[in-house]
Amino acid sequence: MIDEQRPLILISNDDGWEAKGINQLVDMVRDLGDVLVCAPDGARSGMSCAFSATTPLRLTLRRQEPGVEVWSCNGTPTDCVKLALAELCERKPDLVLGGINHGDNASVNTHYSGTMGVVMEGCMKYIPSVAYSLCDHDEDADFEPLRPYVKQITEWVLREGLAPGVCLNVNFPKLESQPSVLSPQPYKGVKVCRMSRGTWGSEVSRCHHPRGYDYWWMVGHYRNDEPEATDTDRWALDNGYVAVTPTEIDVTAYEAMAELRELEKI
Repeated sequence: MIDEQRPLILISNDDGWEAKGINQLVDMVRDLGDVLVCAPDGARSGMSCAFSATTPLRLTLRRQEPGVEVWSCNGTPTDCVKLALAELCERKPDLVLGGINHGDNASVNTHYSGTMGVVMEGCMKYIPSVAYSLCDHDEDADFEPLRPYVKQITEWVLREGLAPGVCLNVNFPKLESQPSVLSPQPYKGVKVCRMSRGTWGSEVSRCHHPRGYDYWWMVGHYRNDEPEATDTDRWALDNGYVAVTPTEIDVTAYEAMAELRELEKI
């Protein structure tokens, strides 16, 4: 079923294999190569790069058609990539894609995101990897305006590749109105930008159960800590641009190393 003459694209997400976003992504890129999907069997948002160390994992074939295989896994997004590479891929994929996520993964959300966990795992395996996210949590969100951008970015990465240790975090703003004949371009353009600094506050909501015990929901709101900066992913999204943020596996703070050399005298 998988044609060795065509690029092999491995896709996963953190919303589950049945989510609209991942199925739309498959449709957008299937003419660029053979597609292998291995995604969680349900929602796994906020999993980041977590993997299952103590839970047995299972794979289930969900769909098979010319050029596309869809599998689900009971584990995390990272588990899905690891299992796919070990058990489902007859050769190394040319590309790993995460998404399309229902909700944005800009700023510090990068660190929590299971969608980014997908591409981080691909990147650590030296496979060019791209995460796509739409700033819309609606289960029936409209992904169609993303199509030309997703296709062109994916084509570019397939053709040009990415530097070892670098993956792309691509976020799309939610559209306030649909494209029309007079305004066919849904976004102002693409901005290559850095991750903005921000924080989450009021993250825990305490509730009291009628049976007498307390429980908590993780909620919160995001605060942009540099609202005046115009070179960030948050600014790009707030101003109608597609935000493309190159993201590194290496998290070493190189600027701090000189000062910390003092520790070598201990």
